[in-house]
Amino acid sequence: LSELEALMERMKRLQEDKEDEEASQEEMATRFEKEKKESLLVISGGICAFPIPFSFDDEIVSTDVSRYIEDPGFGYKDFARRGEDHLPTFRAQDYTWENHGFSLVNRLYSDIGHLLDEKFRMVYNLTYNTMATHEDVDTTTLRRALFNYVHCMYGIRYDDYDYGEVNQLLERSLKVYIKTVTCYPERTTKRMYDSYWRQFKHSEKVHVNLLLMEARMQAELLYALRAITRHLT
Repeated sequence: LSELEALMERMKRLQEDKEDEEASQEEMATRFEKEKKESLLVISGGICAFPIPFSFDDEIVSTDVSRYIEDPGFGYKDFARRGEDHLPTFRAQDYTWENHGFSLVNRLYSDIGHLLDEKFRMVYNLTYNTMATHEDVDTTTLRRALFNYVHCMYGIRYDDYDYGEVNQLLERSLKVYIKTVTCYPERTTKRMYDSYWRQFKHSEKVHVNLLLMEARMQAELLYALRAITRHLT
């Protein structure tokens, strides 16, 4: 099967399995922990056998990027330390954007919560109901997997989501691309962009990028707003 046909087959199989039997809460928790740990092994440009904390000291920042930043040492670092057994988890049910973050942002800056929420919803729900040459395709499962995988990389877990779907729908090469775009955007190249989902339209692949960046922004906001909430209370 081609990459596209294989992906559509996995989506169909996931839907059938979900209708037949749902995973238990314990199984879903285990799958999340596995996916979270594996996300630490993903580094831009390849898959590593163990997590390597990223530092700009290990790589020269390109001139095109460095002239726009004041601190060349500022960059993404994984939320857990190398070799750590018990990785921290942010349970989304304890602090969600809809029930907590949205209202706090509006208190701090009038109406900004509405604008952010509209932006998140628009990008998440954006679809032509197509996958390359196939029409009338429900891409909800795939969009949810992309969004939740980004949050998983940031240690955020949704109790009602089966992270086994992430592992089945997102191939390892795509996970490398996702982490690069989300965590090290300055490393993203056209070659990387061209190498995944070759049969998809550019508009569909651009939507993936939009979805990844909005997921990252919401993850960052959840951590920041939860810290503010704790400070205020």
